[in-house]
Amino acid sequence: MKRTECIFPGSFDPVTLGHLDIICRAAGMFERVYAAILHNPEKNGCFPVPEREEMLKACCAGMRNVEVVTFPGMLWELAQRLNVHVILRGFRSGGEAEDEIAMARLNAKLLPGTETVFLPCEAELSCVSSSAVRQIASFHGNLHGLVPGIIEQKIREKFGY
Repeated sequence: MKRTECIFPGSFDPVTLGHLDIICRAAGMFERVYAAILHNPEKNGCFPVPEREEMLKACCAGMRNVEVVTFPGMLWELAQRLNVHVILRGFRSGGEAEDEIAMARLNAKLLPGTETVFLPCEAELSCVSSSAVRQIASFHGNLHGLVPGIIEQKIREKFGY
């Protein structure tokens, strides 16, 4: 089976340059990349899902083969609905890789035939995470080099600086 599409799932709360690095690289490897925003009702996000969707779409606007989607359920359900058999995961460190491998094995059990492809982030982005960005923003810190400019502006509005 030829696999020309992938799903890159995440909270994207907010979108970081690390996320965009993975999406851009995936867009060069796959015919279609679904950047899928996780909606976990048990977590209170910084930005509501519709706002995250708007921000991610703005960041991916120039990428013709990237489609932003949201999903309220399990990742395997989205993969089944879209008939996509490749899950793309990025990671920053070796410790994250272990957790990602366990999740990949679980996804393969839940949706047989699904493969997970791992892309490590670029070295200069290995310290960037959405949670770190939110923490820096809560102290009105400098977000340059961590998030795209349009996202930085949204964060500044959200955190009042």
